[in-house]
Amino acid sequence: MELVEVIPNRLHMLRFPIGQAYLWQDEGALTLIDAGHAGSADAIEEAIRSLGLAPERLERIVLTHCHRDHVGAAGELAARRGAEVAAHRLDAPVIRGEQPVPEPVLLDWELPLYAHGLTVPEAPPTPVDRELLDGEVLPFGGGAVVVHAPGHTPGSIGVHLPRHGVLFTGDCVAGVGQVMPGVFNVDRDQALASFRRLAALDPAVACFGHGDPCVTETAATLRAAAQAPAHAG
Repeated sequence: MELVEVIPNRLHMLRFPIGQAYLWQDEGALTLIDAGHAGSADAIEEAIRSLGLAPERLERIVLTHCHRDHVGAAGELAARRGAEVAAHRLDAPVIRGEQPVPEPVLLDWELPLYAHGLTVPEAPPTPVDRELLDGEVLPFGGGAVVVHAPGHTPGSIGVHLPRHGVLFTGDCVAGVGQVMPGVFNVDRDQALASFRRLAALDPAVACFGHGDPCVTETAATLRAAAQAPAHAG
């Protein structure tokens, strides 16, 4: 796992072989946005310690959606540290193991990528303590606004920190070489509408579920990508 500083003393990316998570640091608490794959709890805690921080300060884990590369270690970390796990109410039953993971509608070029993604260990059933709704505000980052962004999964969310100009997009947006809509969507039209909604927030920093964060000319880059004709299909 690679640890990458995004905002000094505030935000770090934890990059796994597939997918990534983000660690947000407030003065008195830590928040994890997504939780990597199953079996990565030790590596996440070691990354936290390497920053001179205590894993015991982890107060919450916010899951942007129900896929295995984002949920995997959440349950183990929450059990160790008493952290609250939060996810949108539509994906919460999947995360708990009560419903199956929704199947994406794949384009031909997505098939090998999807097969590769399935090499990540399956996430165990994970308790969700707080079911989120659009517009809900979470107590970190000066007020973190939940933005329902369905399409990748029914309960996909973005998390917006207006005070800091930071947006976590989950897999609604990807930054692999270029900023683009995420892949493996259950509803492509809905995913594109969600992409445009997130882009309209005009963040200064955008943190994606896959690919490097966008930290310069971010608002313009997101808006241009959201309107690109190539993404209409």
